[in-house]
Amino acid sequence: MIGYYNYTVILTYIGLASAVTGIYFAMDGKHVIVSVIALLISGLCDMFDGKIARTRERTESEKRFGIQIDSLCDLICFGVLPGAIGYAVGMRQFYHIMILIFFTLAAVIRLAYFNVSEELRQTKSSDCRKTYEGLPVTSVALILPLFYSFRKDMGKMFPDLYAALILIIGIAFITRFKVKKPKMRTMLIFIGIGVLEFIWLIYRYKIR
Repeated sequence: MIGYYNYTVILTYIGLASAVTGIYFAMDGKHVIVSVIALLISGLCDMFDGKIARTRERTESEKRFGIQIDSLCDLICFGVLPGAIGYAVGMRQFYHIMILIFFTLAAVIRLAYFNVSEELRQTKSSDCRKTYEGLPVTSVALILPLFYSFRKDMGKMFPDLYAALILIIGIAFITRFKVKKPKMRTMLIFIGIGVLEFIWLIYRYKIR
């Protein structure tokens, strides 16, 4: 079979499977909370897939495949799933659809730009990347679940407020500014935040 199959891509594939599951649950509009939790899980997987990949001595082809497959999966997890959630919670107006399209397009542009710049960077240096340009798409895995947890408090305004939020996030995806790559300590803090968000979501929506 074509492709590369080893432990370095397992988390990437698990994150994708979680996102696709979330999209399917968002389709009926009755279990959106499952989609939000799936987004959290995809974000958790994305935090560590790169570190796991670097534990193995990879060929140049495997490295290039890793860059491509990571970004393709990120597009589904953090570019498509948030839009599916938005549509499921009531983003049905014409301007809502335009925002959803823009959000996904911004994610595509950012990920494609990252692929190009990362491949060029790796031809010049073997050091790990220290900064990112623009807001990383993975950030939605923490931002959107927290925002969603207050859906009941926002009532009928929620679709418009969600639309405004993902519009701002989409703009941040393609805005040229530097973001320092988080170190392990910061990533552990992010994981802690994600766990707290998960517990908070279960409490707010009485998931059993």
